[in-house]
Amino acid sequence: MQKRALAIFLTFAIVLSALSGCGSQVEEAKPEALKSTTVETEKGTEPEEEETTETSDNGMKELEALGDVNVDKGLFNVTLNIPRDYVGETTQEELDKLAKEKGFKSITLNSDGSATYVMNKAQHEELLSGIRESINKNLNDMVGSEDYPNITAISANDDFTNFTVTTKNKELDFAETLGIVTFYMCGGMYAVFSGKEVENVHVDYVNADSGEIISSGDSKDMGS
Repeated sequence: MQKRALAIFLTFAIVLSALSGCGSQVEEAKPEALKSTTVETEKGTEPEEEETTETSDNGMKELEALGDVNVDKGLFNVTLNIPRDYVGETTQEELDKLAKEKGFKSITLNSDGSATYVMNKAQHEELLSGIRESINKNLNDMVGSEDYPNITAISANDDFTNFTVTTKNKELDFAETLGIVTFYMCGGMYAVFSGKEVENVHVDYVNADSGEIISSGDSKDMGS
C-alpha cells in the first residue's frame, strides 16, 4: 500500500514548506527526478562518502520525487538548493524576512523559482535532526498499524540506509511487499538533505518467531 509512503513524503514536504514560511504546497508539488548529490568544498566539487506493473511504476515515481535538493558544504556554511515545487508562490521579500527570523545567512529566490538557503552548520544539523525525528516517528507509527498489523518492530542505522523490519508473517503479505518503498524513500530523503549520494537502501524482513530473514530488498534494484 502506498498510503504510508505518501504520508512520509508529505512529512518532508511540510518540513520544506516550513522553511519557506509560505504555507504548504504539498498537494501541488511535482518535484523533478532524484539526482546525485555532491559536496562542494573550497577545493572543488567531489562526491561524498515490486506487485503489479502499476504499483512498481508508482513506487519508482514516489522515489524519484524525493527531490532535487542539492547540498553544498563549505568551511562554515551549508547551502541548500530547494526546488520550486517546495518553495511555492513566495517573494524575495518574504524570504528575506524568513532568513532574518531563522538567523540564516541568506535565502535567494532564483529565476527558475527555486530558492537557495545559506545557513551555518549548526542550523543544518538542526534541520537534519528534525528529519530524523520525523522518519523515526513515521516508522514507529507503522508498527502494528491498520496498514501493517503484523509488523512488530522497525529498526534502522543512523543514516537510514539499512532497515530491519520484524513481522509475525513467515511470508510477506501484500502491504509489506509494497511498503518497502517507504523505507527506500526514508533513506533517499535523508541522504539528499545530508549531502550524501544515494547509492542504495537495503531492507531485511525478519520473522518475529524464528529470527530468520524471510525477504530482502535493495533500492538500487527498483525498476531493473
